[in-house]
Amino acid sequence: MSNTKNQSAGLGNFFPLLVIIGSLIVSELFFHLICGASGNFDTEGHPLNGNMLGTVYKGGFIVPFLFTCVLVVIVFGIERAISLSSANGNGDLAVFIRKLQNLLHAENIEEAIKECDKQKGSLANVVRTGLVKYNDIKSDAHKDKDEKVEEMKTVLEEAIALELPSLGKNMVIISTIVSVGVLIGLIGTVFGMIKAFAAMSGGTPDTSQLAVGISEALINTATGITASTLGIFFYNYFNSQIDGLTYRMDEASFTLTQALAKRAGKTNNN
Repeated sequence: MSNTKNQSAGLGNFFPLLVIIGSLIVSELFFHLICGASGNFDTEGHPLNGNMLGTVYKGGFIVPFLFTCVLVVIVFGIERAISLSSANGNGDLAVFIRKLQNLLHAENIEEAIKECDKQKGSLANVVRTGLVKYNDIKSDAHKDKDEKVEEMKTVLEEAIALELPSLGKNMVIISTIVSVGVLIGLIGTVFGMIKAFAAMSGGTPDTSQLAVGISEALINTATGITASTLGIFFYNYFNSQIDGLTYRMDEASFTLTQALAKRAGKTNNN
C-alpha cells in the first residue's frame, strides 16, 4: 500500500514537468507544421491576406514559448477544476453541513461518520477524523474538559494541514505564468521592434521588413497578454474556491470542538 502511495506521489511530482515539456512539443509542432504551412503564404513568403496562421508564424521563434504558456495555464486550470471538484465531495456541501449539524445535535456520531463516508472530499475527511476522535474521548473519565478540547483541536489541525497541500497544488505554476507570459511576450515585442527600426534605418524604408517587425511585435504582445490574463483568471478563481473550502474546514473544526466542550462539561457536572 505504501509503495503504491509513493509511486503516485512520484508521478505527481513529475506531472508539472511532463505537462510543460508536452505543451512545448505541441506548441512547436503547431507553430511549424500548421502556422508555417506553405499554403499560408504567397510566393514571396508573405502571409496571405487575412490568413491569421501565416501572420502568427511571422511572430518569430518566441511564439511557441508563448503558446506553451497558454497551454500550461489551460491544462493546470482543468487539473485544478477537477481536483477542487473532487475536494468538495460527492454532494452539495451546504446540505452536507446541515445534516452534520443535526446529527451532532442529536449525538448521532455513527450516522455522522457514515455521512462523511458518503460525501468524501477534503471537508468530509477532516470532519470524519474529528468525529472518530470525538467518539474516542467524549466519555473518557481520565481526562478533564480542557484536555479533551486541546486533544480535539490538535487532531483537527493536523487533519486540515494534511488536506491543504493538495488544495493548493500547482497553483504556484499558474501564478508564475501570469508574470512569465507577459515577460516572454515583451521579449518578442522588443525583437519585433528591433526588426521594424532596422527596416527604417536605410534611406528608403523596407516596407515588407517593417511589416514583419510590427507583426512580430504585436503577435507576441497579444499572445503574452492572453497567457497572463488566463493565468490571473484561473488563479483568482481557484484561490477563492480554496479559501472557501478552508473556511468551511475551520468552521467544522470549531463546531466539533464546541460540541465536545459541551459534552465534556455535562459529563464533569454529572
